Amino acid sequence: MAYFQKYLILTLLLLSIFCINQTVKCDDDNDDDDHLDEEDILLVGINSYRATLNLTALIENERAECLADEIADQFKYQPCTNTTGSNTIPGTEPEIFNYPNLLQKCHLNVNTTRDGVILPACVPNLDSTLVLSNYTMSRYSNYLNDTKYTGVGIGSEDNWIVVVLTTNTPEGRFW
Repeated sequence: MAYFQKYLILTLLLLSIFCINQTVKCDDDNDDDDHLDEEDILLVGINSYRATLNLTALIENERAECLADEIADQFKYQPCTNTTGSNTIPGTEPEIFNYPNLLQKCHLNVNTTRDGVILPACVPNLDSTLVLSNYTMSRYSNYLNDTKYTGVGIGSEDNWIVVVLTTNTPEGRFW
């Protein structure tokens, strides 16, 4: 029965992502407003997933988003393998070079980021269904299920997407 419920929830989540992803194109000069990007689709999917667990929606955090963008940009030339992203064995995650410089660039300091978590995933072509399942059907789901995380920043580059989860504690607010 529990398996059926999880399957049903995942099916509904994926269906909602497909519906969100099918937007109408209007005759406008600015193509950026015509569609949801990978980050928006993932945020809607994650918040829908959390809603099925009776958890509050994650609130977008600009500085966490900046950090996620910077990390995704750093990973963009690293190829996807079976050991990158959510499949990574804990302790063997891709190295984030110049982390202090990335914090400084995003106007962050290490004291306000300690309680946060960085979740990179490498998904070919950033297929929205696979991206969402990389977060909701992997070890990353433990973080998404945790009530201590209240904020989120998402960045992507090429095949990489990075989620940064924040808390409402002084050590995790990303201020």
